[in-house]
Amino acid sequence: MSKWPIGVFASIDAGLGVRLEVARELGVSTVHLHTPHRQSRTRERAAEFLQRLKDLGIAVTVVFAGFEGESYADIPTVTRTVGLAPPSTREARTAELKEIADFARQLGVQAVGLHLGFVPHDRTSADYEDVLRITRDVCDYLQRNGQALHLETGQEPADVLLGFLQDVGRDNLFINFDPANMILYGCGEPIPALRTLGKYVRSVHCKDATWSDQPGKTWGAETPLGQGDVDFAAYLRTLAEIGYEGPLTIEREIPQEPQRQKAEIAAAVEVLESLKRLEHNLA
Repeated sequence: MSKWPIGVFASIDAGLGVRLEVARELGVSTVHLHTPHRQSRTRERAAEFLQRLKDLGIAVTVVFAGFEGESYADIPTVTRTVGLAPPSTREARTAELKEIADFARQLGVQAVGLHLGFVPHDRTSADYEDVLRITRDVCDYLQRNGQALHLETGQEPADVLLGFLQDVGRDNLFINFDPANMILYGCGEPIPALRTLGKYVRSVHCKDATWSDQPGKTWGAETPLGQGDVDFAAYLRTLAEIGYEGPLTIEREIPQEPQRQKAEIAAAVEVLESLKRLEHNLA
């Protein structure tokens, strides 16, 4: 695989990301796959899906977990509903995450990604210890599958997330870095955060956003790539500095407007290809 192939967030049936055929039309060679619904996560469907990927010439590099009941309506709702952090759904979702990892393994995918949810900031609390325990358990399960876990950035400042990674203490725990999420959640400037977390970054999203007027309390606004507050030229330079050469995976989730979504992703591909050429010329 060449340095920084362009990818896109895609879906089979879960409604997030573009359809695989659209990914092919856009000319991308890699995707991050939003996990399909449970009824689609069978060995037979995996075999069918692998054939589709082969026919389309597309590789899945990360399978991203999602769970029923998650909502990104606002930051307090995210705290209550997203990922493995909420106590009421933690055990059931941990079991489902292992099922998703097994499905990813059937596809030959060695990385599983997710929003862990808001990690408790008090490292002495029982809840923090519970989240550590669950994360170690998942990492150990994935290790037996020959897989890694990629945590999506955004819900914690970089130094808090770094401390959590170190406390978990597993060598198959990494980061999927999303610069827009740092802005949307009001958790810090993306480029310094990328440098802080650099050695853990194994996958990335390319998404753009503008800051809220109350960072950390209300959402920022997602924008087409290149129209927000992420400095993508600096982003690629910093990715080069930390030695990241994997896919640049565009995430633009407006499935209710598929034509607009496709057009904005196509424009994002052009922006990233232009910046890749510039970075190559400067290197």
